[in-house]
Amino acid sequence: MSDAAEPRANVPRGEFGFDHRPETDQSFENALARARDGDRLSVADGIELLTTGTDRRGIDRRRKELVLEAADRRRAEVVGDEVTFVANLNNNVTTACNTGCLFCNFKDRSEQFRTDSDADHGGFTKTPAESRETVRSALERGIYEVCSVSGLHPAFALDAEHREVLEGSDRGDLNYRPPEAYETDPGTYCEQVRAMDVGDVHVHSMTPEEAYHAQRGADWSYEEVYRRLAEAGLDSVPGTAAEILVDEVREVICPAKITSDEWVQAIEAAASVGLDMTATVMYGHVDNEAHRVRHLERVRALQDRTGAITEFVPLSFVHRNTPLYERGMVESGATTDEDELMVAVSRLFLDNVDHVQSSWVKYGDEQGLKMLSCGADDFMGTILSEEITRRAGGDFGQYRSFGEYVEMIDAVGRVPVERSTDYRRRRRIDPDDPPHGPELGPRADGTPLVE
Repeated sequence: MSDAAEPRANVPRGEFGFDHRPETDQSFENALARARDGDRLSVADGIELLTTGTDRRGIDRRRKELVLEAADRRRAEVVGDEVTFVANLNNNVTTACNTGCLFCNFKDRSEQFRTDSDADHGGFTKTPAESRETVRSALERGIYEVCSVSGLHPAFALDAEHREVLEGSDRGDLNYRPPEAYETDPGTYCEQVRAMDVGDVHVHSMTPEEAYHAQRGADWSYEEVYRRLAEAGLDSVPGTAAEILVDEVREVICPAKITSDEWVQAIEAAASVGLDMTATVMYGHVDNEAHRVRHLERVRALQDRTGAITEFVPLSFVHRNTPLYERGMVESGATTDEDELMVAVSRLFLDNVDHVQSSWVKYGDEQGLKMLSCGADDFMGTILSEEITRRAGGDFGQYRSFGEYVEMIDAVGRVPVERSTDYRRRRRIDPDDPPHGPELGPRADGTPLVE
């Protein structure tokens, strides 16, 4: 039996005329040796490791295991045997969005939310008061963090001053309508952040794409946007909306989104005003291994400059219910082999980012645990509500109890650790001392978060 896995059927190598292809003059053996020695990897090294050798078709599973072993050793050297997770809540404010990303089924066309529309869209928009009540209730249950990532609602403005700018503009390209045009007023970004900033909870919100939306039409820098948000209570920034930081891919899957350079500019501005951030990659759609490694290279360079990235999060594309799938542009997402190699090469390539996350929402419990032996050391959070992956067709649930975390992590011989968003606070949990609940949150007292 061959060690090579069957190639993924929908890898569009050249289908979209991409300039970047997974081809190198490097050898797999040399790349693996450099990875084992702890050398800083080149793009060619990363491509060789992700493809398990560009001189052959498909993934060689024997070689794949060598990459996973190298990544697992690096993980043990960098962070030891601890597996971390955070007590958190997802409070996504609105699904209204007109960006039209082909990989997304979270959003609903914002026209459907207008007061003069009869559409039954099934989406939602929360007022600041509703967001505050959602966070307040979860805070009493013991959360440390509220994470908020939302659609680009046309009525959203950064603050009252920004709304004046938008309402006084005669430009027709700003994607703005006044709040009274909609069934529900989402308020401003600063009002939503203030609303969620309850009782010292950590507010993790405002992606670079949202920051772009929050300064459209105004002559403001990203530094000014994030400064105002920080003053409103923002504590850290989700490095999502990155997808793949290679513009030839973005032009296919999200042509209306900001460019790779602007994403980097925005996230670097957040760091300049003292905000930590995460970084992500969303892979397994029309991209290839060369795109994925070039994305890692941009993240590594950003971390070299800022030191503000707390964790890297590989996100496997969930294809069902997305326009990419419905239009026949992809037949599936990434294979399990690709998922494992993405986590492993992220660990090996990002020599300046300590933490790599395994997403049980994307991978499921069994495969999510497997990723902890492929280089990952963080297992997400409790996410008391999660709409984005579910609306795209994800099957793996919306929340996780501390008891489940402890049981699963202990079962694979690792140490369960409750963490803060920025990893600066950590609490080892004794599996033999139940019941298990959060203790790091502002009002956490060890009571189980969910039954």
